[in-house]
Amino acid sequence: MRVLWPWKLSIGDNSWVGEGAWLLNLEPIVIGANVCVSQEALLCTGGHDHRRSDFGYRNGPIALESGCWVGARAVVLAGVTVGTGAVVPANTTASRDIPAGVVALPRHRQTRH
Repeated sequence: MRVLWPWKLSIGDNSWVGEGAWLLNLEPIVIGANVCVSQEALLCTGGHDHRRSDFGYRNGPIALESGCWVGARAVVLAGVTVGTGAVVPANTTASRDIPAGVVALPRHRQTRH
């Protein structure tokens, strides 16, 4: 696991972060209890606004609520909250909030489980 700034990371009880995961926390990352962040997942709180001529920063915190699962090589982008019990499957990118109990699917199709 790689963490940019440990003082901007909070991890709840019984949570697990897999080998090779990268927590790029320019802004806070809050991981609730009983969360699984699988191998080589990327939590990236930083970005750029491609619409601005100066390519300015567009950063935001990430919250992984209790009981959620971020699959292997999944990506969670700046400003996203993954709700309680939600799943971001392997190789999927979460670029917007994932509601509680929802499995995020490619192209933002979502299903309740």
